[in-house]
Amino acid sequence: MFDRVRNLQSHQITSRLSLLFLHLTPILRFLTNFSNPFSPSYPKGSPTPVSSIQLYKTPQKSFNFADKMATEMANTDPEGIDGVRMTWNAWPRTKVEASKCVIPIAASISPIRAHPLIFANPYAPLRCKTCSAVLNPFCRVDFSALIWICPFCFQRNHFPHHFSGISETNVPAELYPQYTTIEYALPNHDVHHTLPPPVYIFVLDTCMIEEELGFAKSALQQALEFLPENALVGFVSFGTQVQVHELGYSDMSKVYVFRGSKEMTKDQVLDQLGLGGGFAGGRRPGGAPVPGQAFQKGPVQPNSGVTRFLLPASEGAYIIHSLLEELGTDQWPVAPGNRSLRCTGVALSVAAGLLGACLPGTGARIVALVGGPCTEGPGSIISKDLSDPVRSHKDLDKDAAPYFRKAVQFYEELSKQMVSQGHVLDLFASALDQVGVAEMKVIIERTGGLVVLAESFGHSVFKDSFKRVFEKGEESLGLAHNGTLDIICSKDIKIQGIIGPCTSLDKKGPAVASTVIGQGNTTSWKLCGLDKDTCLTVFFDISSSDKDPSGNANPQLYIQTITSYQSVDGQSKLRVTTITRRWVESAVVSEELMQGFDQETAAVVMARLTSYKMEMEEAFDATRWIDRNLIRLCSKFGDYRKDDPTSFSLNPSFSLFPQFMFNLRRSQFVQVFNNSPDETAYFRMMLNRENITNATVMIQPSLISYSFNSLPSPALLDVASISADRILLLDSYFSVVVFHGMTIAQWRNNGYQNQPEHQAFAQLLQAPHDDAELIIRDRFPVPRLVVCDQHGSQARFLLAKLNPSATYNNEVAAGMDVIFTDDVNLQVFFEHLQRLAVQSS
Repeated sequence: MFDRVRNLQSHQITSRLSLLFLHLTPILRFLTNFSNPFSPSYPKGSPTPVSSIQLYKTPQKSFNFADKMATEMANTDPEGIDGVRMTWNAWPRTKVEASKCVIPIAASISPIRAHPLIFANPYAPLRCKTCSAVLNPFCRVDFSALIWICPFCFQRNHFPHHFSGISETNVPAELYPQYTTIEYALPNHDVHHTLPPPVYIFVLDTCMIEEELGFAKSALQQALEFLPENALVGFVSFGTQVQVHELGYSDMSKVYVFRGSKEMTKDQVLDQLGLGGGFAGGRRPGGAPVPGQAFQKGPVQPNSGVTRFLLPASEGAYIIHSLLEELGTDQWPVAPGNRSLRCTGVALSVAAGLLGACLPGTGARIVALVGGPCTEGPGSIISKDLSDPVRSHKDLDKDAAPYFRKAVQFYEELSKQMVSQGHVLDLFASALDQVGVAEMKVIIERTGGLVVLAESFGHSVFKDSFKRVFEKGEESLGLAHNGTLDIICSKDIKIQGIIGPCTSLDKKGPAVASTVIGQGNTTSWKLCGLDKDTCLTVFFDISSSDKDPSGNANPQLYIQTITSYQSVDGQSKLRVTTITRRWVESAVVSEELMQGFDQETAAVVMARLTSYKMEMEEAFDATRWIDRNLIRLCSKFGDYRKDDPTSFSLNPSFSLFPQFMFNLRRSQFVQVFNNSPDETAYFRMMLNRENITNATVMIQPSLISYSFNSLPSPALLDVASISADRILLLDSYFSVVVFHGMTIAQWRNNGYQNQPEHQAFAQLLQAPHDDAELIIRDRFPVPRLVVCDQHGSQARFLLAKLNPSATYNNEVAAGMDVIFTDDVNLQVFFEHLQRLAVQSS
């Protein structure tokens, strides 16, 4: 059992090392040159291009450092160049056989994940005239007739005239077998060749104490310094009422005020702002054209208020700085025993309406800084009376939260408006009380927005995370806008839906499954906001009910994802990923099927599906559902004699999965006790959008041990790992804990690390902090750093994640820590699992 834990810990550390290879991008690019006039970026020294018929042969080639690095990266980066991981890498042929696999057939995809070996094409993609699939390495090509055959619909397509020079020794990059993922820079159709600038509307809550408002204003001022000069910025403040600041009116400070208690339609907002029937043709009084009009797609948009409410950062930053200097806390009187009247819903609705009038169809973000619950107008989550507590999970279960459903419905309608406009809502919530993240979850997820939940605007979790959003270069999040995702599948594969930050576009087709999971009933999704770490989970269904009697079925299945998006610099791009897997014909459990099982991906998919079911299905017993599926999986794929638990064993491809499920049962995604609905919504949103490696850490944290006796090494996620002369570093994704054993803490308190003869101790103390900084630096949102000592109050952050192998009701060795819980430990869990898995049905 413990060997499995140790193996997993080692794997998690190894997967982190893969990030180091990303810094070798300049070396890899230096090693490539461009020689082919047809495809300007072919690497010199690469193997002779091969047609799809030769794809599975290994061409002979000379040693190449770039190839060696690619191989090493593949070994340490399980997602590879495609950014795809699947629960099953060999698929059963029929629907019945798929249902027997227990774990759903699903893929985790990262639509725009950065990778140094992704090739960029400077021309538009070549598409199949029937199914719109893009030319890829799996297409069969007739070079003499200049025809390519689509692997999805088998349509014969002619190459256009400018492809006439292709041959078996001169092929476009799309047909190179290593370029299963390729990116296209789409041409800019605007006659002025101007790229749309990034757009930000900052929405600031003023119903806070002076100190908190000062922290928020300071963070906003710092963010303005990071924005590119051409970025358009706007500013909205709100308390009991909403104030829209007209930045373009330079003579004096001009503000449009909206009542916070009244729900307003988009048209009412535009009329009050003077955008309802104003400057026809996109011109303001005086006949001057409106800046920004050139980059709007389609016909010129009337009533443009760009110059009034949105200014380039080079001008607007100074004006917003001045407004922030004068801005104070909300002056609306608050009676004793009452909460502040805060109209968050109206403020977001007004900001969305303003963006929709000024810049429809252009990537723009509403960045909301909220310091408390909404108590006024639409979107309210609680009354103004302080004696009424904010809703809890128990209230939601009993339907005793009178504001919840109405607030969710309001934000759902607002999300439809923002998605149609292509705009994003980012929420930065910092308060000791709940602010309504649970109600706003629908609009954040459907617009692909960022969310950060912290205790204070002065806390490092907020300050460092907020700064990361606007940073440039290697530290940037790689924010992109206005994306769409299309998925094309082989025959017999249906798409049930996607769990993650996206919205269904209701594009029907033969690949749409009858059952829906998440955003379904479509083969196309809107991604208003996405970044280089955005991850989506696609659920598939097998439509075939029986095997092909002719025996001519294709042994390979194909899936293509096509993601179009607008990069942060305004460039329109299209990324195409085409993957293939093998069908498994046999109805019995085959070795190929078992070897193709990815237990980390399966654990994350189960966690996401469990969270989804807990939100969508009433009275859903998550723990029982997880246990039943785990027992079925072990009965199906385990090796045992009937009714003999001692004979039970699992294939190495499945050996870690029960441990993942044990930790999932105890995680914050399933056990909502002691978490508020806001915290649970926050945790689940992060689980749904992060990659498999990070999501695995959320489910089962990694633990590293530091001591004088050995180098830093993975430790068992067990209370037995606690020792007085050891330091532990726990990474649970949302928090990073540096835990000092009792003896280490005493030495530190006595100042031994400051004495020259104890430099080794000083280095031992510093090592986990350095590693913690590395983890924090590469993560968004920035995790909470907890430094604690054995038997200290904050040691609970570590103890809550450890396997309770030693508790108050069993005998333990002298001096060993115990956990005060009635939860079963991993050993007991395994014993019960073995007994139930081998039972005769």
